[in-house]
Amino acid sequence: MPARTMSLTEELVSRCFRVVEDSGPDPNAAHLDDADYDAMLDALEAELPATEPLWLFGYGSLIWKPEIEHVEERVAVARGWHRSFCMNMTRWRGTKEIPGLMMALDRGGQCKGVAFRLNGSERRQALDKLFRREMTLKPTSYRPRLLQLSTDKGRLKALAFVINRKGTTYAGPLSEDEVVERLATSCGHWGSGADYLYNTVKNLEARGIHDAHLWRLQQLVAERIAAS
Repeated sequence: MPARTMSLTEELVSRCFRVVEDSGPDPNAAHLDDADYDAMLDALEAELPATEPLWLFGYGSLIWKPEIEHVEERVAVARGWHRSFCMNMTRWRGTKEIPGLMMALDRGGQCKGVAFRLNGSERRQALDKLFRREMTLKPTSYRPRLLQLSTDKGRLKALAFVINRKGTTYAGPLSEDEVVERLATSCGHWGSGADYLYNTVKNLEARGIHDAHLWRLQQLVAERIAAS
């Protein structure tokens, strides 16, 4: 099958970029401390002994920016979960004035993504770095959770970050129009919402993963940027 051509192009994405100063941590928010991270790591290690391989499930930016050393990757399906733009972003890829959105796994449906097998050495240090990247506020936006995934080579257990609906950034269900508007207009010091969507779809397609919902979103976001 010939590769699909994305409507959302690098040129359109570049129109969304603007220089944004990092506003820094929210002084009014409660932040996780070393004891919180240690407790989460202890809980995970109790569930997954060091003798078992550790896999990480990427469904968004972890696919194209995993930031951990890995020795294998497999296309994998998580059943009972789906990608959702359900996290408010007032930093990183948005601002308080023009908030952005990022994806998390939410209940229902299924999600095809990429499972990365960690190399096994210095596992706790790798996970500590990952947890500190993905979770900063209390209550956390994400919950680290072990999911059963299906792959062409059989089932495996992988760490995934699922939405905490009681977390500080949960956006709840949003209309498609609102998701498109936010992705087409938001930008933070890490980049724009359009850039996040573009890289996710591009890297999924490169692995033969076609997400019909994300494909429609990139078409609509492209139209919204082109019209502005």
